[in-house]
Amino acid sequence: MTSTLPLTQTMDFVDKYGSSDEEDVGTKDNQSTAVIQTMKINSAPDTGFHDVDPTALYTAPTATELTVNVPYSDMIRPTLGPDNPFSDRKLATQNILTGHVQQEAISEMDFRTQHRTFESYGYARDPSLSSSNLAGQTGQGIMGTGYVGNLAAAAELGGVTILDRLPKQYRPNKDLRKKREKKGDAGILEGENAYKGPWAGYDGDGIGEPSGLESDLQEEVQIAMNPTKAANAANAAAKKLAAAQVVGTETTTFHGEAEHDYLGRTYMAVPQDVDVNLLGEPGTQDCFIPKRCIHTWEGHAKGVSAIRFLPKSAHLLLSGGMDNKVKIWDVYHDRRLLRTMSGHTKAVRDIAFSNDGRKFLSSSYDRYVKLWDTETGQCIRSFSTGKVPYCVTFNPEEDKQHIFLAGCSDKKIVQFDINTGEITQEYDQHLGAVNSITFVDENRRFITTSDDKTMRAWEFDIPVVIKYIAEPDMYSLPAVTLSPNKKWLACQSLDNQIVVYGARDRFRINRKKRFAGHLIAGYACKPGFSADGRFVSSGDSNGNVWVWDWKSCKILKKFKAHDKVVMNTEWHPHESSKMATCSWDGKIKYWD
Repeated sequence: MTSTLPLTQTMDFVDKYGSSDEEDVGTKDNQSTAVIQTMKINSAPDTGFHDVDPTALYTAPTATELTVNVPYSDMIRPTLGPDNPFSDRKLATQNILTGHVQQEAISEMDFRTQHRTFESYGYARDPSLSSSNLAGQTGQGIMGTGYVGNLAAAAELGGVTILDRLPKQYRPNKDLRKKREKKGDAGILEGENAYKGPWAGYDGDGIGEPSGLESDLQEEVQIAMNPTKAANAANAAAKKLAAAQVVGTETTTFHGEAEHDYLGRTYMAVPQDVDVNLLGEPGTQDCFIPKRCIHTWEGHAKGVSAIRFLPKSAHLLLSGGMDNKVKIWDVYHDRRLLRTMSGHTKAVRDIAFSNDGRKFLSSSYDRYVKLWDTETGQCIRSFSTGKVPYCVTFNPEEDKQHIFLAGCSDKKIVQFDINTGEITQEYDQHLGAVNSITFVDENRRFITTSDDKTMRAWEFDIPVVIKYIAEPDMYSLPAVTLSPNKKWLACQSLDNQIVVYGARDRFRINRKKRFAGHLIAGYACKPGFSADGRFVSSGDSNGNVWVWDWKSCKILKKFKAHDKVVMNTEWHPHESSKMATCSWDGKIKYWD
């Protein structure tokens, strides 16, 4: 019985066969050929962390929102660490701002030719190399034709490019000469049949029409060119705005147990059962930095854009929210919600009390300014110019409490009389939307800031700028606060610092006063002063509250207050260390 060996085993025996003379040589050969192939394992692969800059800002690959200003060079850096072998997400490295552009084998001249052909005729040859068309040419195109775009035009024109000559009937500009306007009469300079000469345009080319301008600038050009047509359009827009929102539908809701107590007093009465003199002079006692949150008011369905304490006593807190509502809160006793005023159809932007606190104004993105009664919550009157009022303020003079100013999106400051509802004055010098209005110099003048990165000083009721402040390195100032001693203006600058200007005659910048460290990233975070003027506070875009020392400009404290941007930090005028903050997270917090 015979057995057969496998071929591989037989060949192994043949390799090992040799004479005694070749024994030493064979042993060496066998040792050299019997090399065990093993897989190398690197237990510490290169992760790329040697390129890490400790001062750079990095973002996660899955991040969908940026809360800080990350440089473009850091945003397009490759992901740190080794690649995940089990991940299916294999994106190409971003090489332009909007994504990744693949390189194709096409010359610059060919690309320009196909690009111009596509713009003129509506089709172009497919430049991709991944496939071939039915004729074996590179670039499959649509349905194997080798072209992309308008296939009917490509078939009709035979696939010619912009460099090829076409018959006259196929030329796109065959009737262009008929559309040319007449040159006009050389003796007429303006009006009908005015001389245009070689500058005469074509029908429908848009020459002489405003283009590339903002909507507000287009309206101004149209008004200058055709005043009658512009007036009719303005009347139609006013009627449309009035139809969209019927004035007089405002409602108010009282949330307390009873509007009057046993003595017939409302919540406007100053409480006498607290251990603070609410009728005293603000700033008579030293203030301290708050340490903890003692209460949280929740009632707004969306973010809170502004808060104000009731003038003089400050026992009530007024808030305007992005849920289109204005609310009044109790600062003492139960600290409950007292009243809600509804009437705006869009988010509330700004609120302002009168001197006695009996009335207040609210401006909204629905283009209306409404005057409310603080005690009853009734809407007294509505005002509108057809533009968005970004800021409102009463004239602080006692004999001018019937006048208020509104800074609007059409670059104007409008002066209203609440008794008649009419516009009594317009201040029109800014080149951008007006962000803030602040009365200074014993209320004889007021300061305005705008998106045009300037600050302007005005005499009240005189629409002429008396001081124009603009520097090459100056940023927009979206929020301004007057110091308690009426000498300084703390202005929130969009370069992440608070700059200080004098509130007297010359309105000069104080180079020695600069409060920095926070990040507002384009938000109009309003600065705050303590009652004694020792501290300056501000929120930031990350939900923190910053407190600086007024004299040294040093950061004294930073604490996490909210989940989103903090818009206001209002110090209580009679308490030594109490502060109210509001945020876009819909909460108002009271700190002590």
